[in-house]
Amino acid sequence: MKSYSEITPYIKQMAELSCQNNAIRPEMYNDHHVFRGLRDMEGNGVATGLTEISRIKAKEKTPDGTVVPCEGELYYRGYNVRDLVNGFTTDHRFGYEEAVYLLLFSELPSASQLNLFCDTLNEYRSLPTSFVRDMILKAPGRDMMNVLSRSVLALYAYDDNPDDISIPNVLRQCLQLISVFPMLAVYGYQSFQHYHMGKSLFIHLPTPGKSTAESLLGILREDGAYTELEAKILDLALVLHAEHGGGNNSTFTTHVVTSSGTDTYSTIAAALGSLKGPRHGGANIKVVRMFEDLKEQVKNPYDTGAVRDYLVRLLNKEAFDQAGLIYGMGHAVYSKSDPRADILKSCAKDLAIAKGYEEEYALYETVARLAPEIIAEKRKMYKGASANVDFYSGLIYKMLELPCELYTPIFAVSRIAGWSAHRIEEIQNAGKIIRPAYISVKPERSYLNLNERA
Repeated sequence: MKSYSEITPYIKQMAELSCQNNAIRPEMYNDHHVFRGLRDMEGNGVATGLTEISRIKAKEKTPDGTVVPCEGELYYRGYNVRDLVNGFTTDHRFGYEEAVYLLLFSELPSASQLNLFCDTLNEYRSLPTSFVRDMILKAPGRDMMNVLSRSVLALYAYDDNPDDISIPNVLRQCLQLISVFPMLAVYGYQSFQHYHMGKSLFIHLPTPGKSTAESLLGILREDGAYTELEAKILDLALVLHAEHGGGNNSTFTTHVVTSSGTDTYSTIAAALGSLKGPRHGGANIKVVRMFEDLKEQVKNPYDTGAVRDYLVRLLNKEAFDQAGLIYGMGHAVYSKSDPRADILKSCAKDLAIAKGYEEEYALYETVARLAPEIIAEKRKMYKGASANVDFYSGLIYKMLELPCELYTPIFAVSRIAGWSAHRIEEIQNAGKIIRPAYISVKPERSYLNLNERA
């Protein structure tokens, strides 16, 4: 039997044939007025639906009607996320649960409503008997996103009503998934550490009454300890990653799969598969690894000239992964600023001081200042570039001593809130399967009998 990972000469030959027979050229998209990636030539997204859940503001009209870039803003259910963050940080409380409530129910909760909602999430924060043993420990994986997807699909078998897509049942399923996602992600990582890395195995149960951020840190660390600052900053990161405009790849996947009428577990597993992609959920890992390479190449982090030279080499495909990208800089929608990055920036500074990362934070600041200038010089861009949320989230996760294997799963721990809201919205308002059109550019051909083919 051939190995699953073996590419035989025959497979390689057929792959080359497949590439040779691909006759779709980039200019053909313009000829047929098709926007690749559902983005027009100006980078604007092609509208594919309506949503009340969130909105991104990156442009505004001037008095003469001209549309120009503006400072970025993000709204959850009409509320500016900056105001949402300011509200719970001023009160010195955790905010992720409040953000989840808002995204799901379209209103800010009262104190009693928030307490009841948090109690509900805590009640759901448990896994079926023997689930960790049978579904996670007995099949340890090297990729935490795949383990997370597999675990979500496995939960289907433990649900007495898995295919019921009535709103109450879907809401119940979503609340359960929101509650257990930290456990699925962390337990998958602990299994990987033990079975693949030879580390000691420990599985902590979450402490009742704790926030999502506290629960994650508590079950991740061997001693279960964390500081209030660590938990509050992770909580903030969860709030800022919970939802983003509806037009991102994984949320669009949620709408597409939901529209087919399938179950919640299959839908969320599909969204996880989308988020796993390095063009979507894995960007903050690239930022951290890029900075590790930068520090190896530039010994003095305060040498601005050397940092500039490195960034130029990045864009020239002469450094790091030769992709020609400065990771963490620029965004498909935002031009002047990413509000999530603005908020995380000040938190990253506070955490850097508390954790002794001042020098590394200074290096990030230097790159954030130099990169937009260099990108503008080298790329002649139609819009500006600024630090995005991934630029600072990777640094924050590093300072929180979170393993890089969990960076994208933690994104999922947060974004399950937005996916849930969009799934419910699609069920409520669609009624039609999303079935996009593709234009065939292959001409008709006459069939040849087998004995007539070369």
